[in-house]
Amino acid sequence: MAEEENKKKNNNRRSSSFGRPKPEFDQKILSIRRVTRVVAGGRRFSFSVALVAGDKKGSIGLGLGKAGDTSLAINKALRNAKKNMIRLKLTKTMSIPHEVSAKFSSSYIILMPNKGRGLVAGTVLRDIAKLAGIKDITGKILSGSKNKLNNAKAVMVALSQISSKYTKIVIEPVVKEKLLETNH
Repeated sequence: MAEEENKKKNNNRRSSSFGRPKPEFDQKILSIRRVTRVVAGGRRFSFSVALVAGDKKGSIGLGLGKAGDTSLAINKALRNAKKNMIRLKLTKTMSIPHEVSAKFSSSYIILMPNKGRGLVAGTVLRDIAKLAGIKDITGKILSGSKNKLNNAKAVMVALSQISSKYTKIVIEPVVKEKLLETNH
């Protein structure tokens, strides 16, 4: 009997990844940089991570995390992205309602709705639009800036023009109790 249970456990080991719940948000790392600060004994190294998280249904967030280890920095960045999440007001076809543009630092970007053309954008614009679930837009970085972080922040500023702050819908149990009291 014990041998049969062991066999079952070993067989399930391979398919255990299917049992795991799917994460709430998909994520894409925009950049990982090794940054240093000079101290008396020499240099201290840490990792700075820029990450975008989205649910492909109109929610998107950009987060930064810095730690001594890359995995810790990624976790911090994901937490930060969830905290800075915005909910986009998209059209029925999952496109943006009108043209938006924004400038952040030296980065200048423009996003235009473009019916039937698909996602026409490069680098950071494409990653953010894909994770937000936006379809049929054209994006262009008009500045000469190659700085991924500044470009991403410019995209987030532009998208915040057609958004509301992300909030999870929570039904409060107090309301249910009050309804039950009124029925009696």
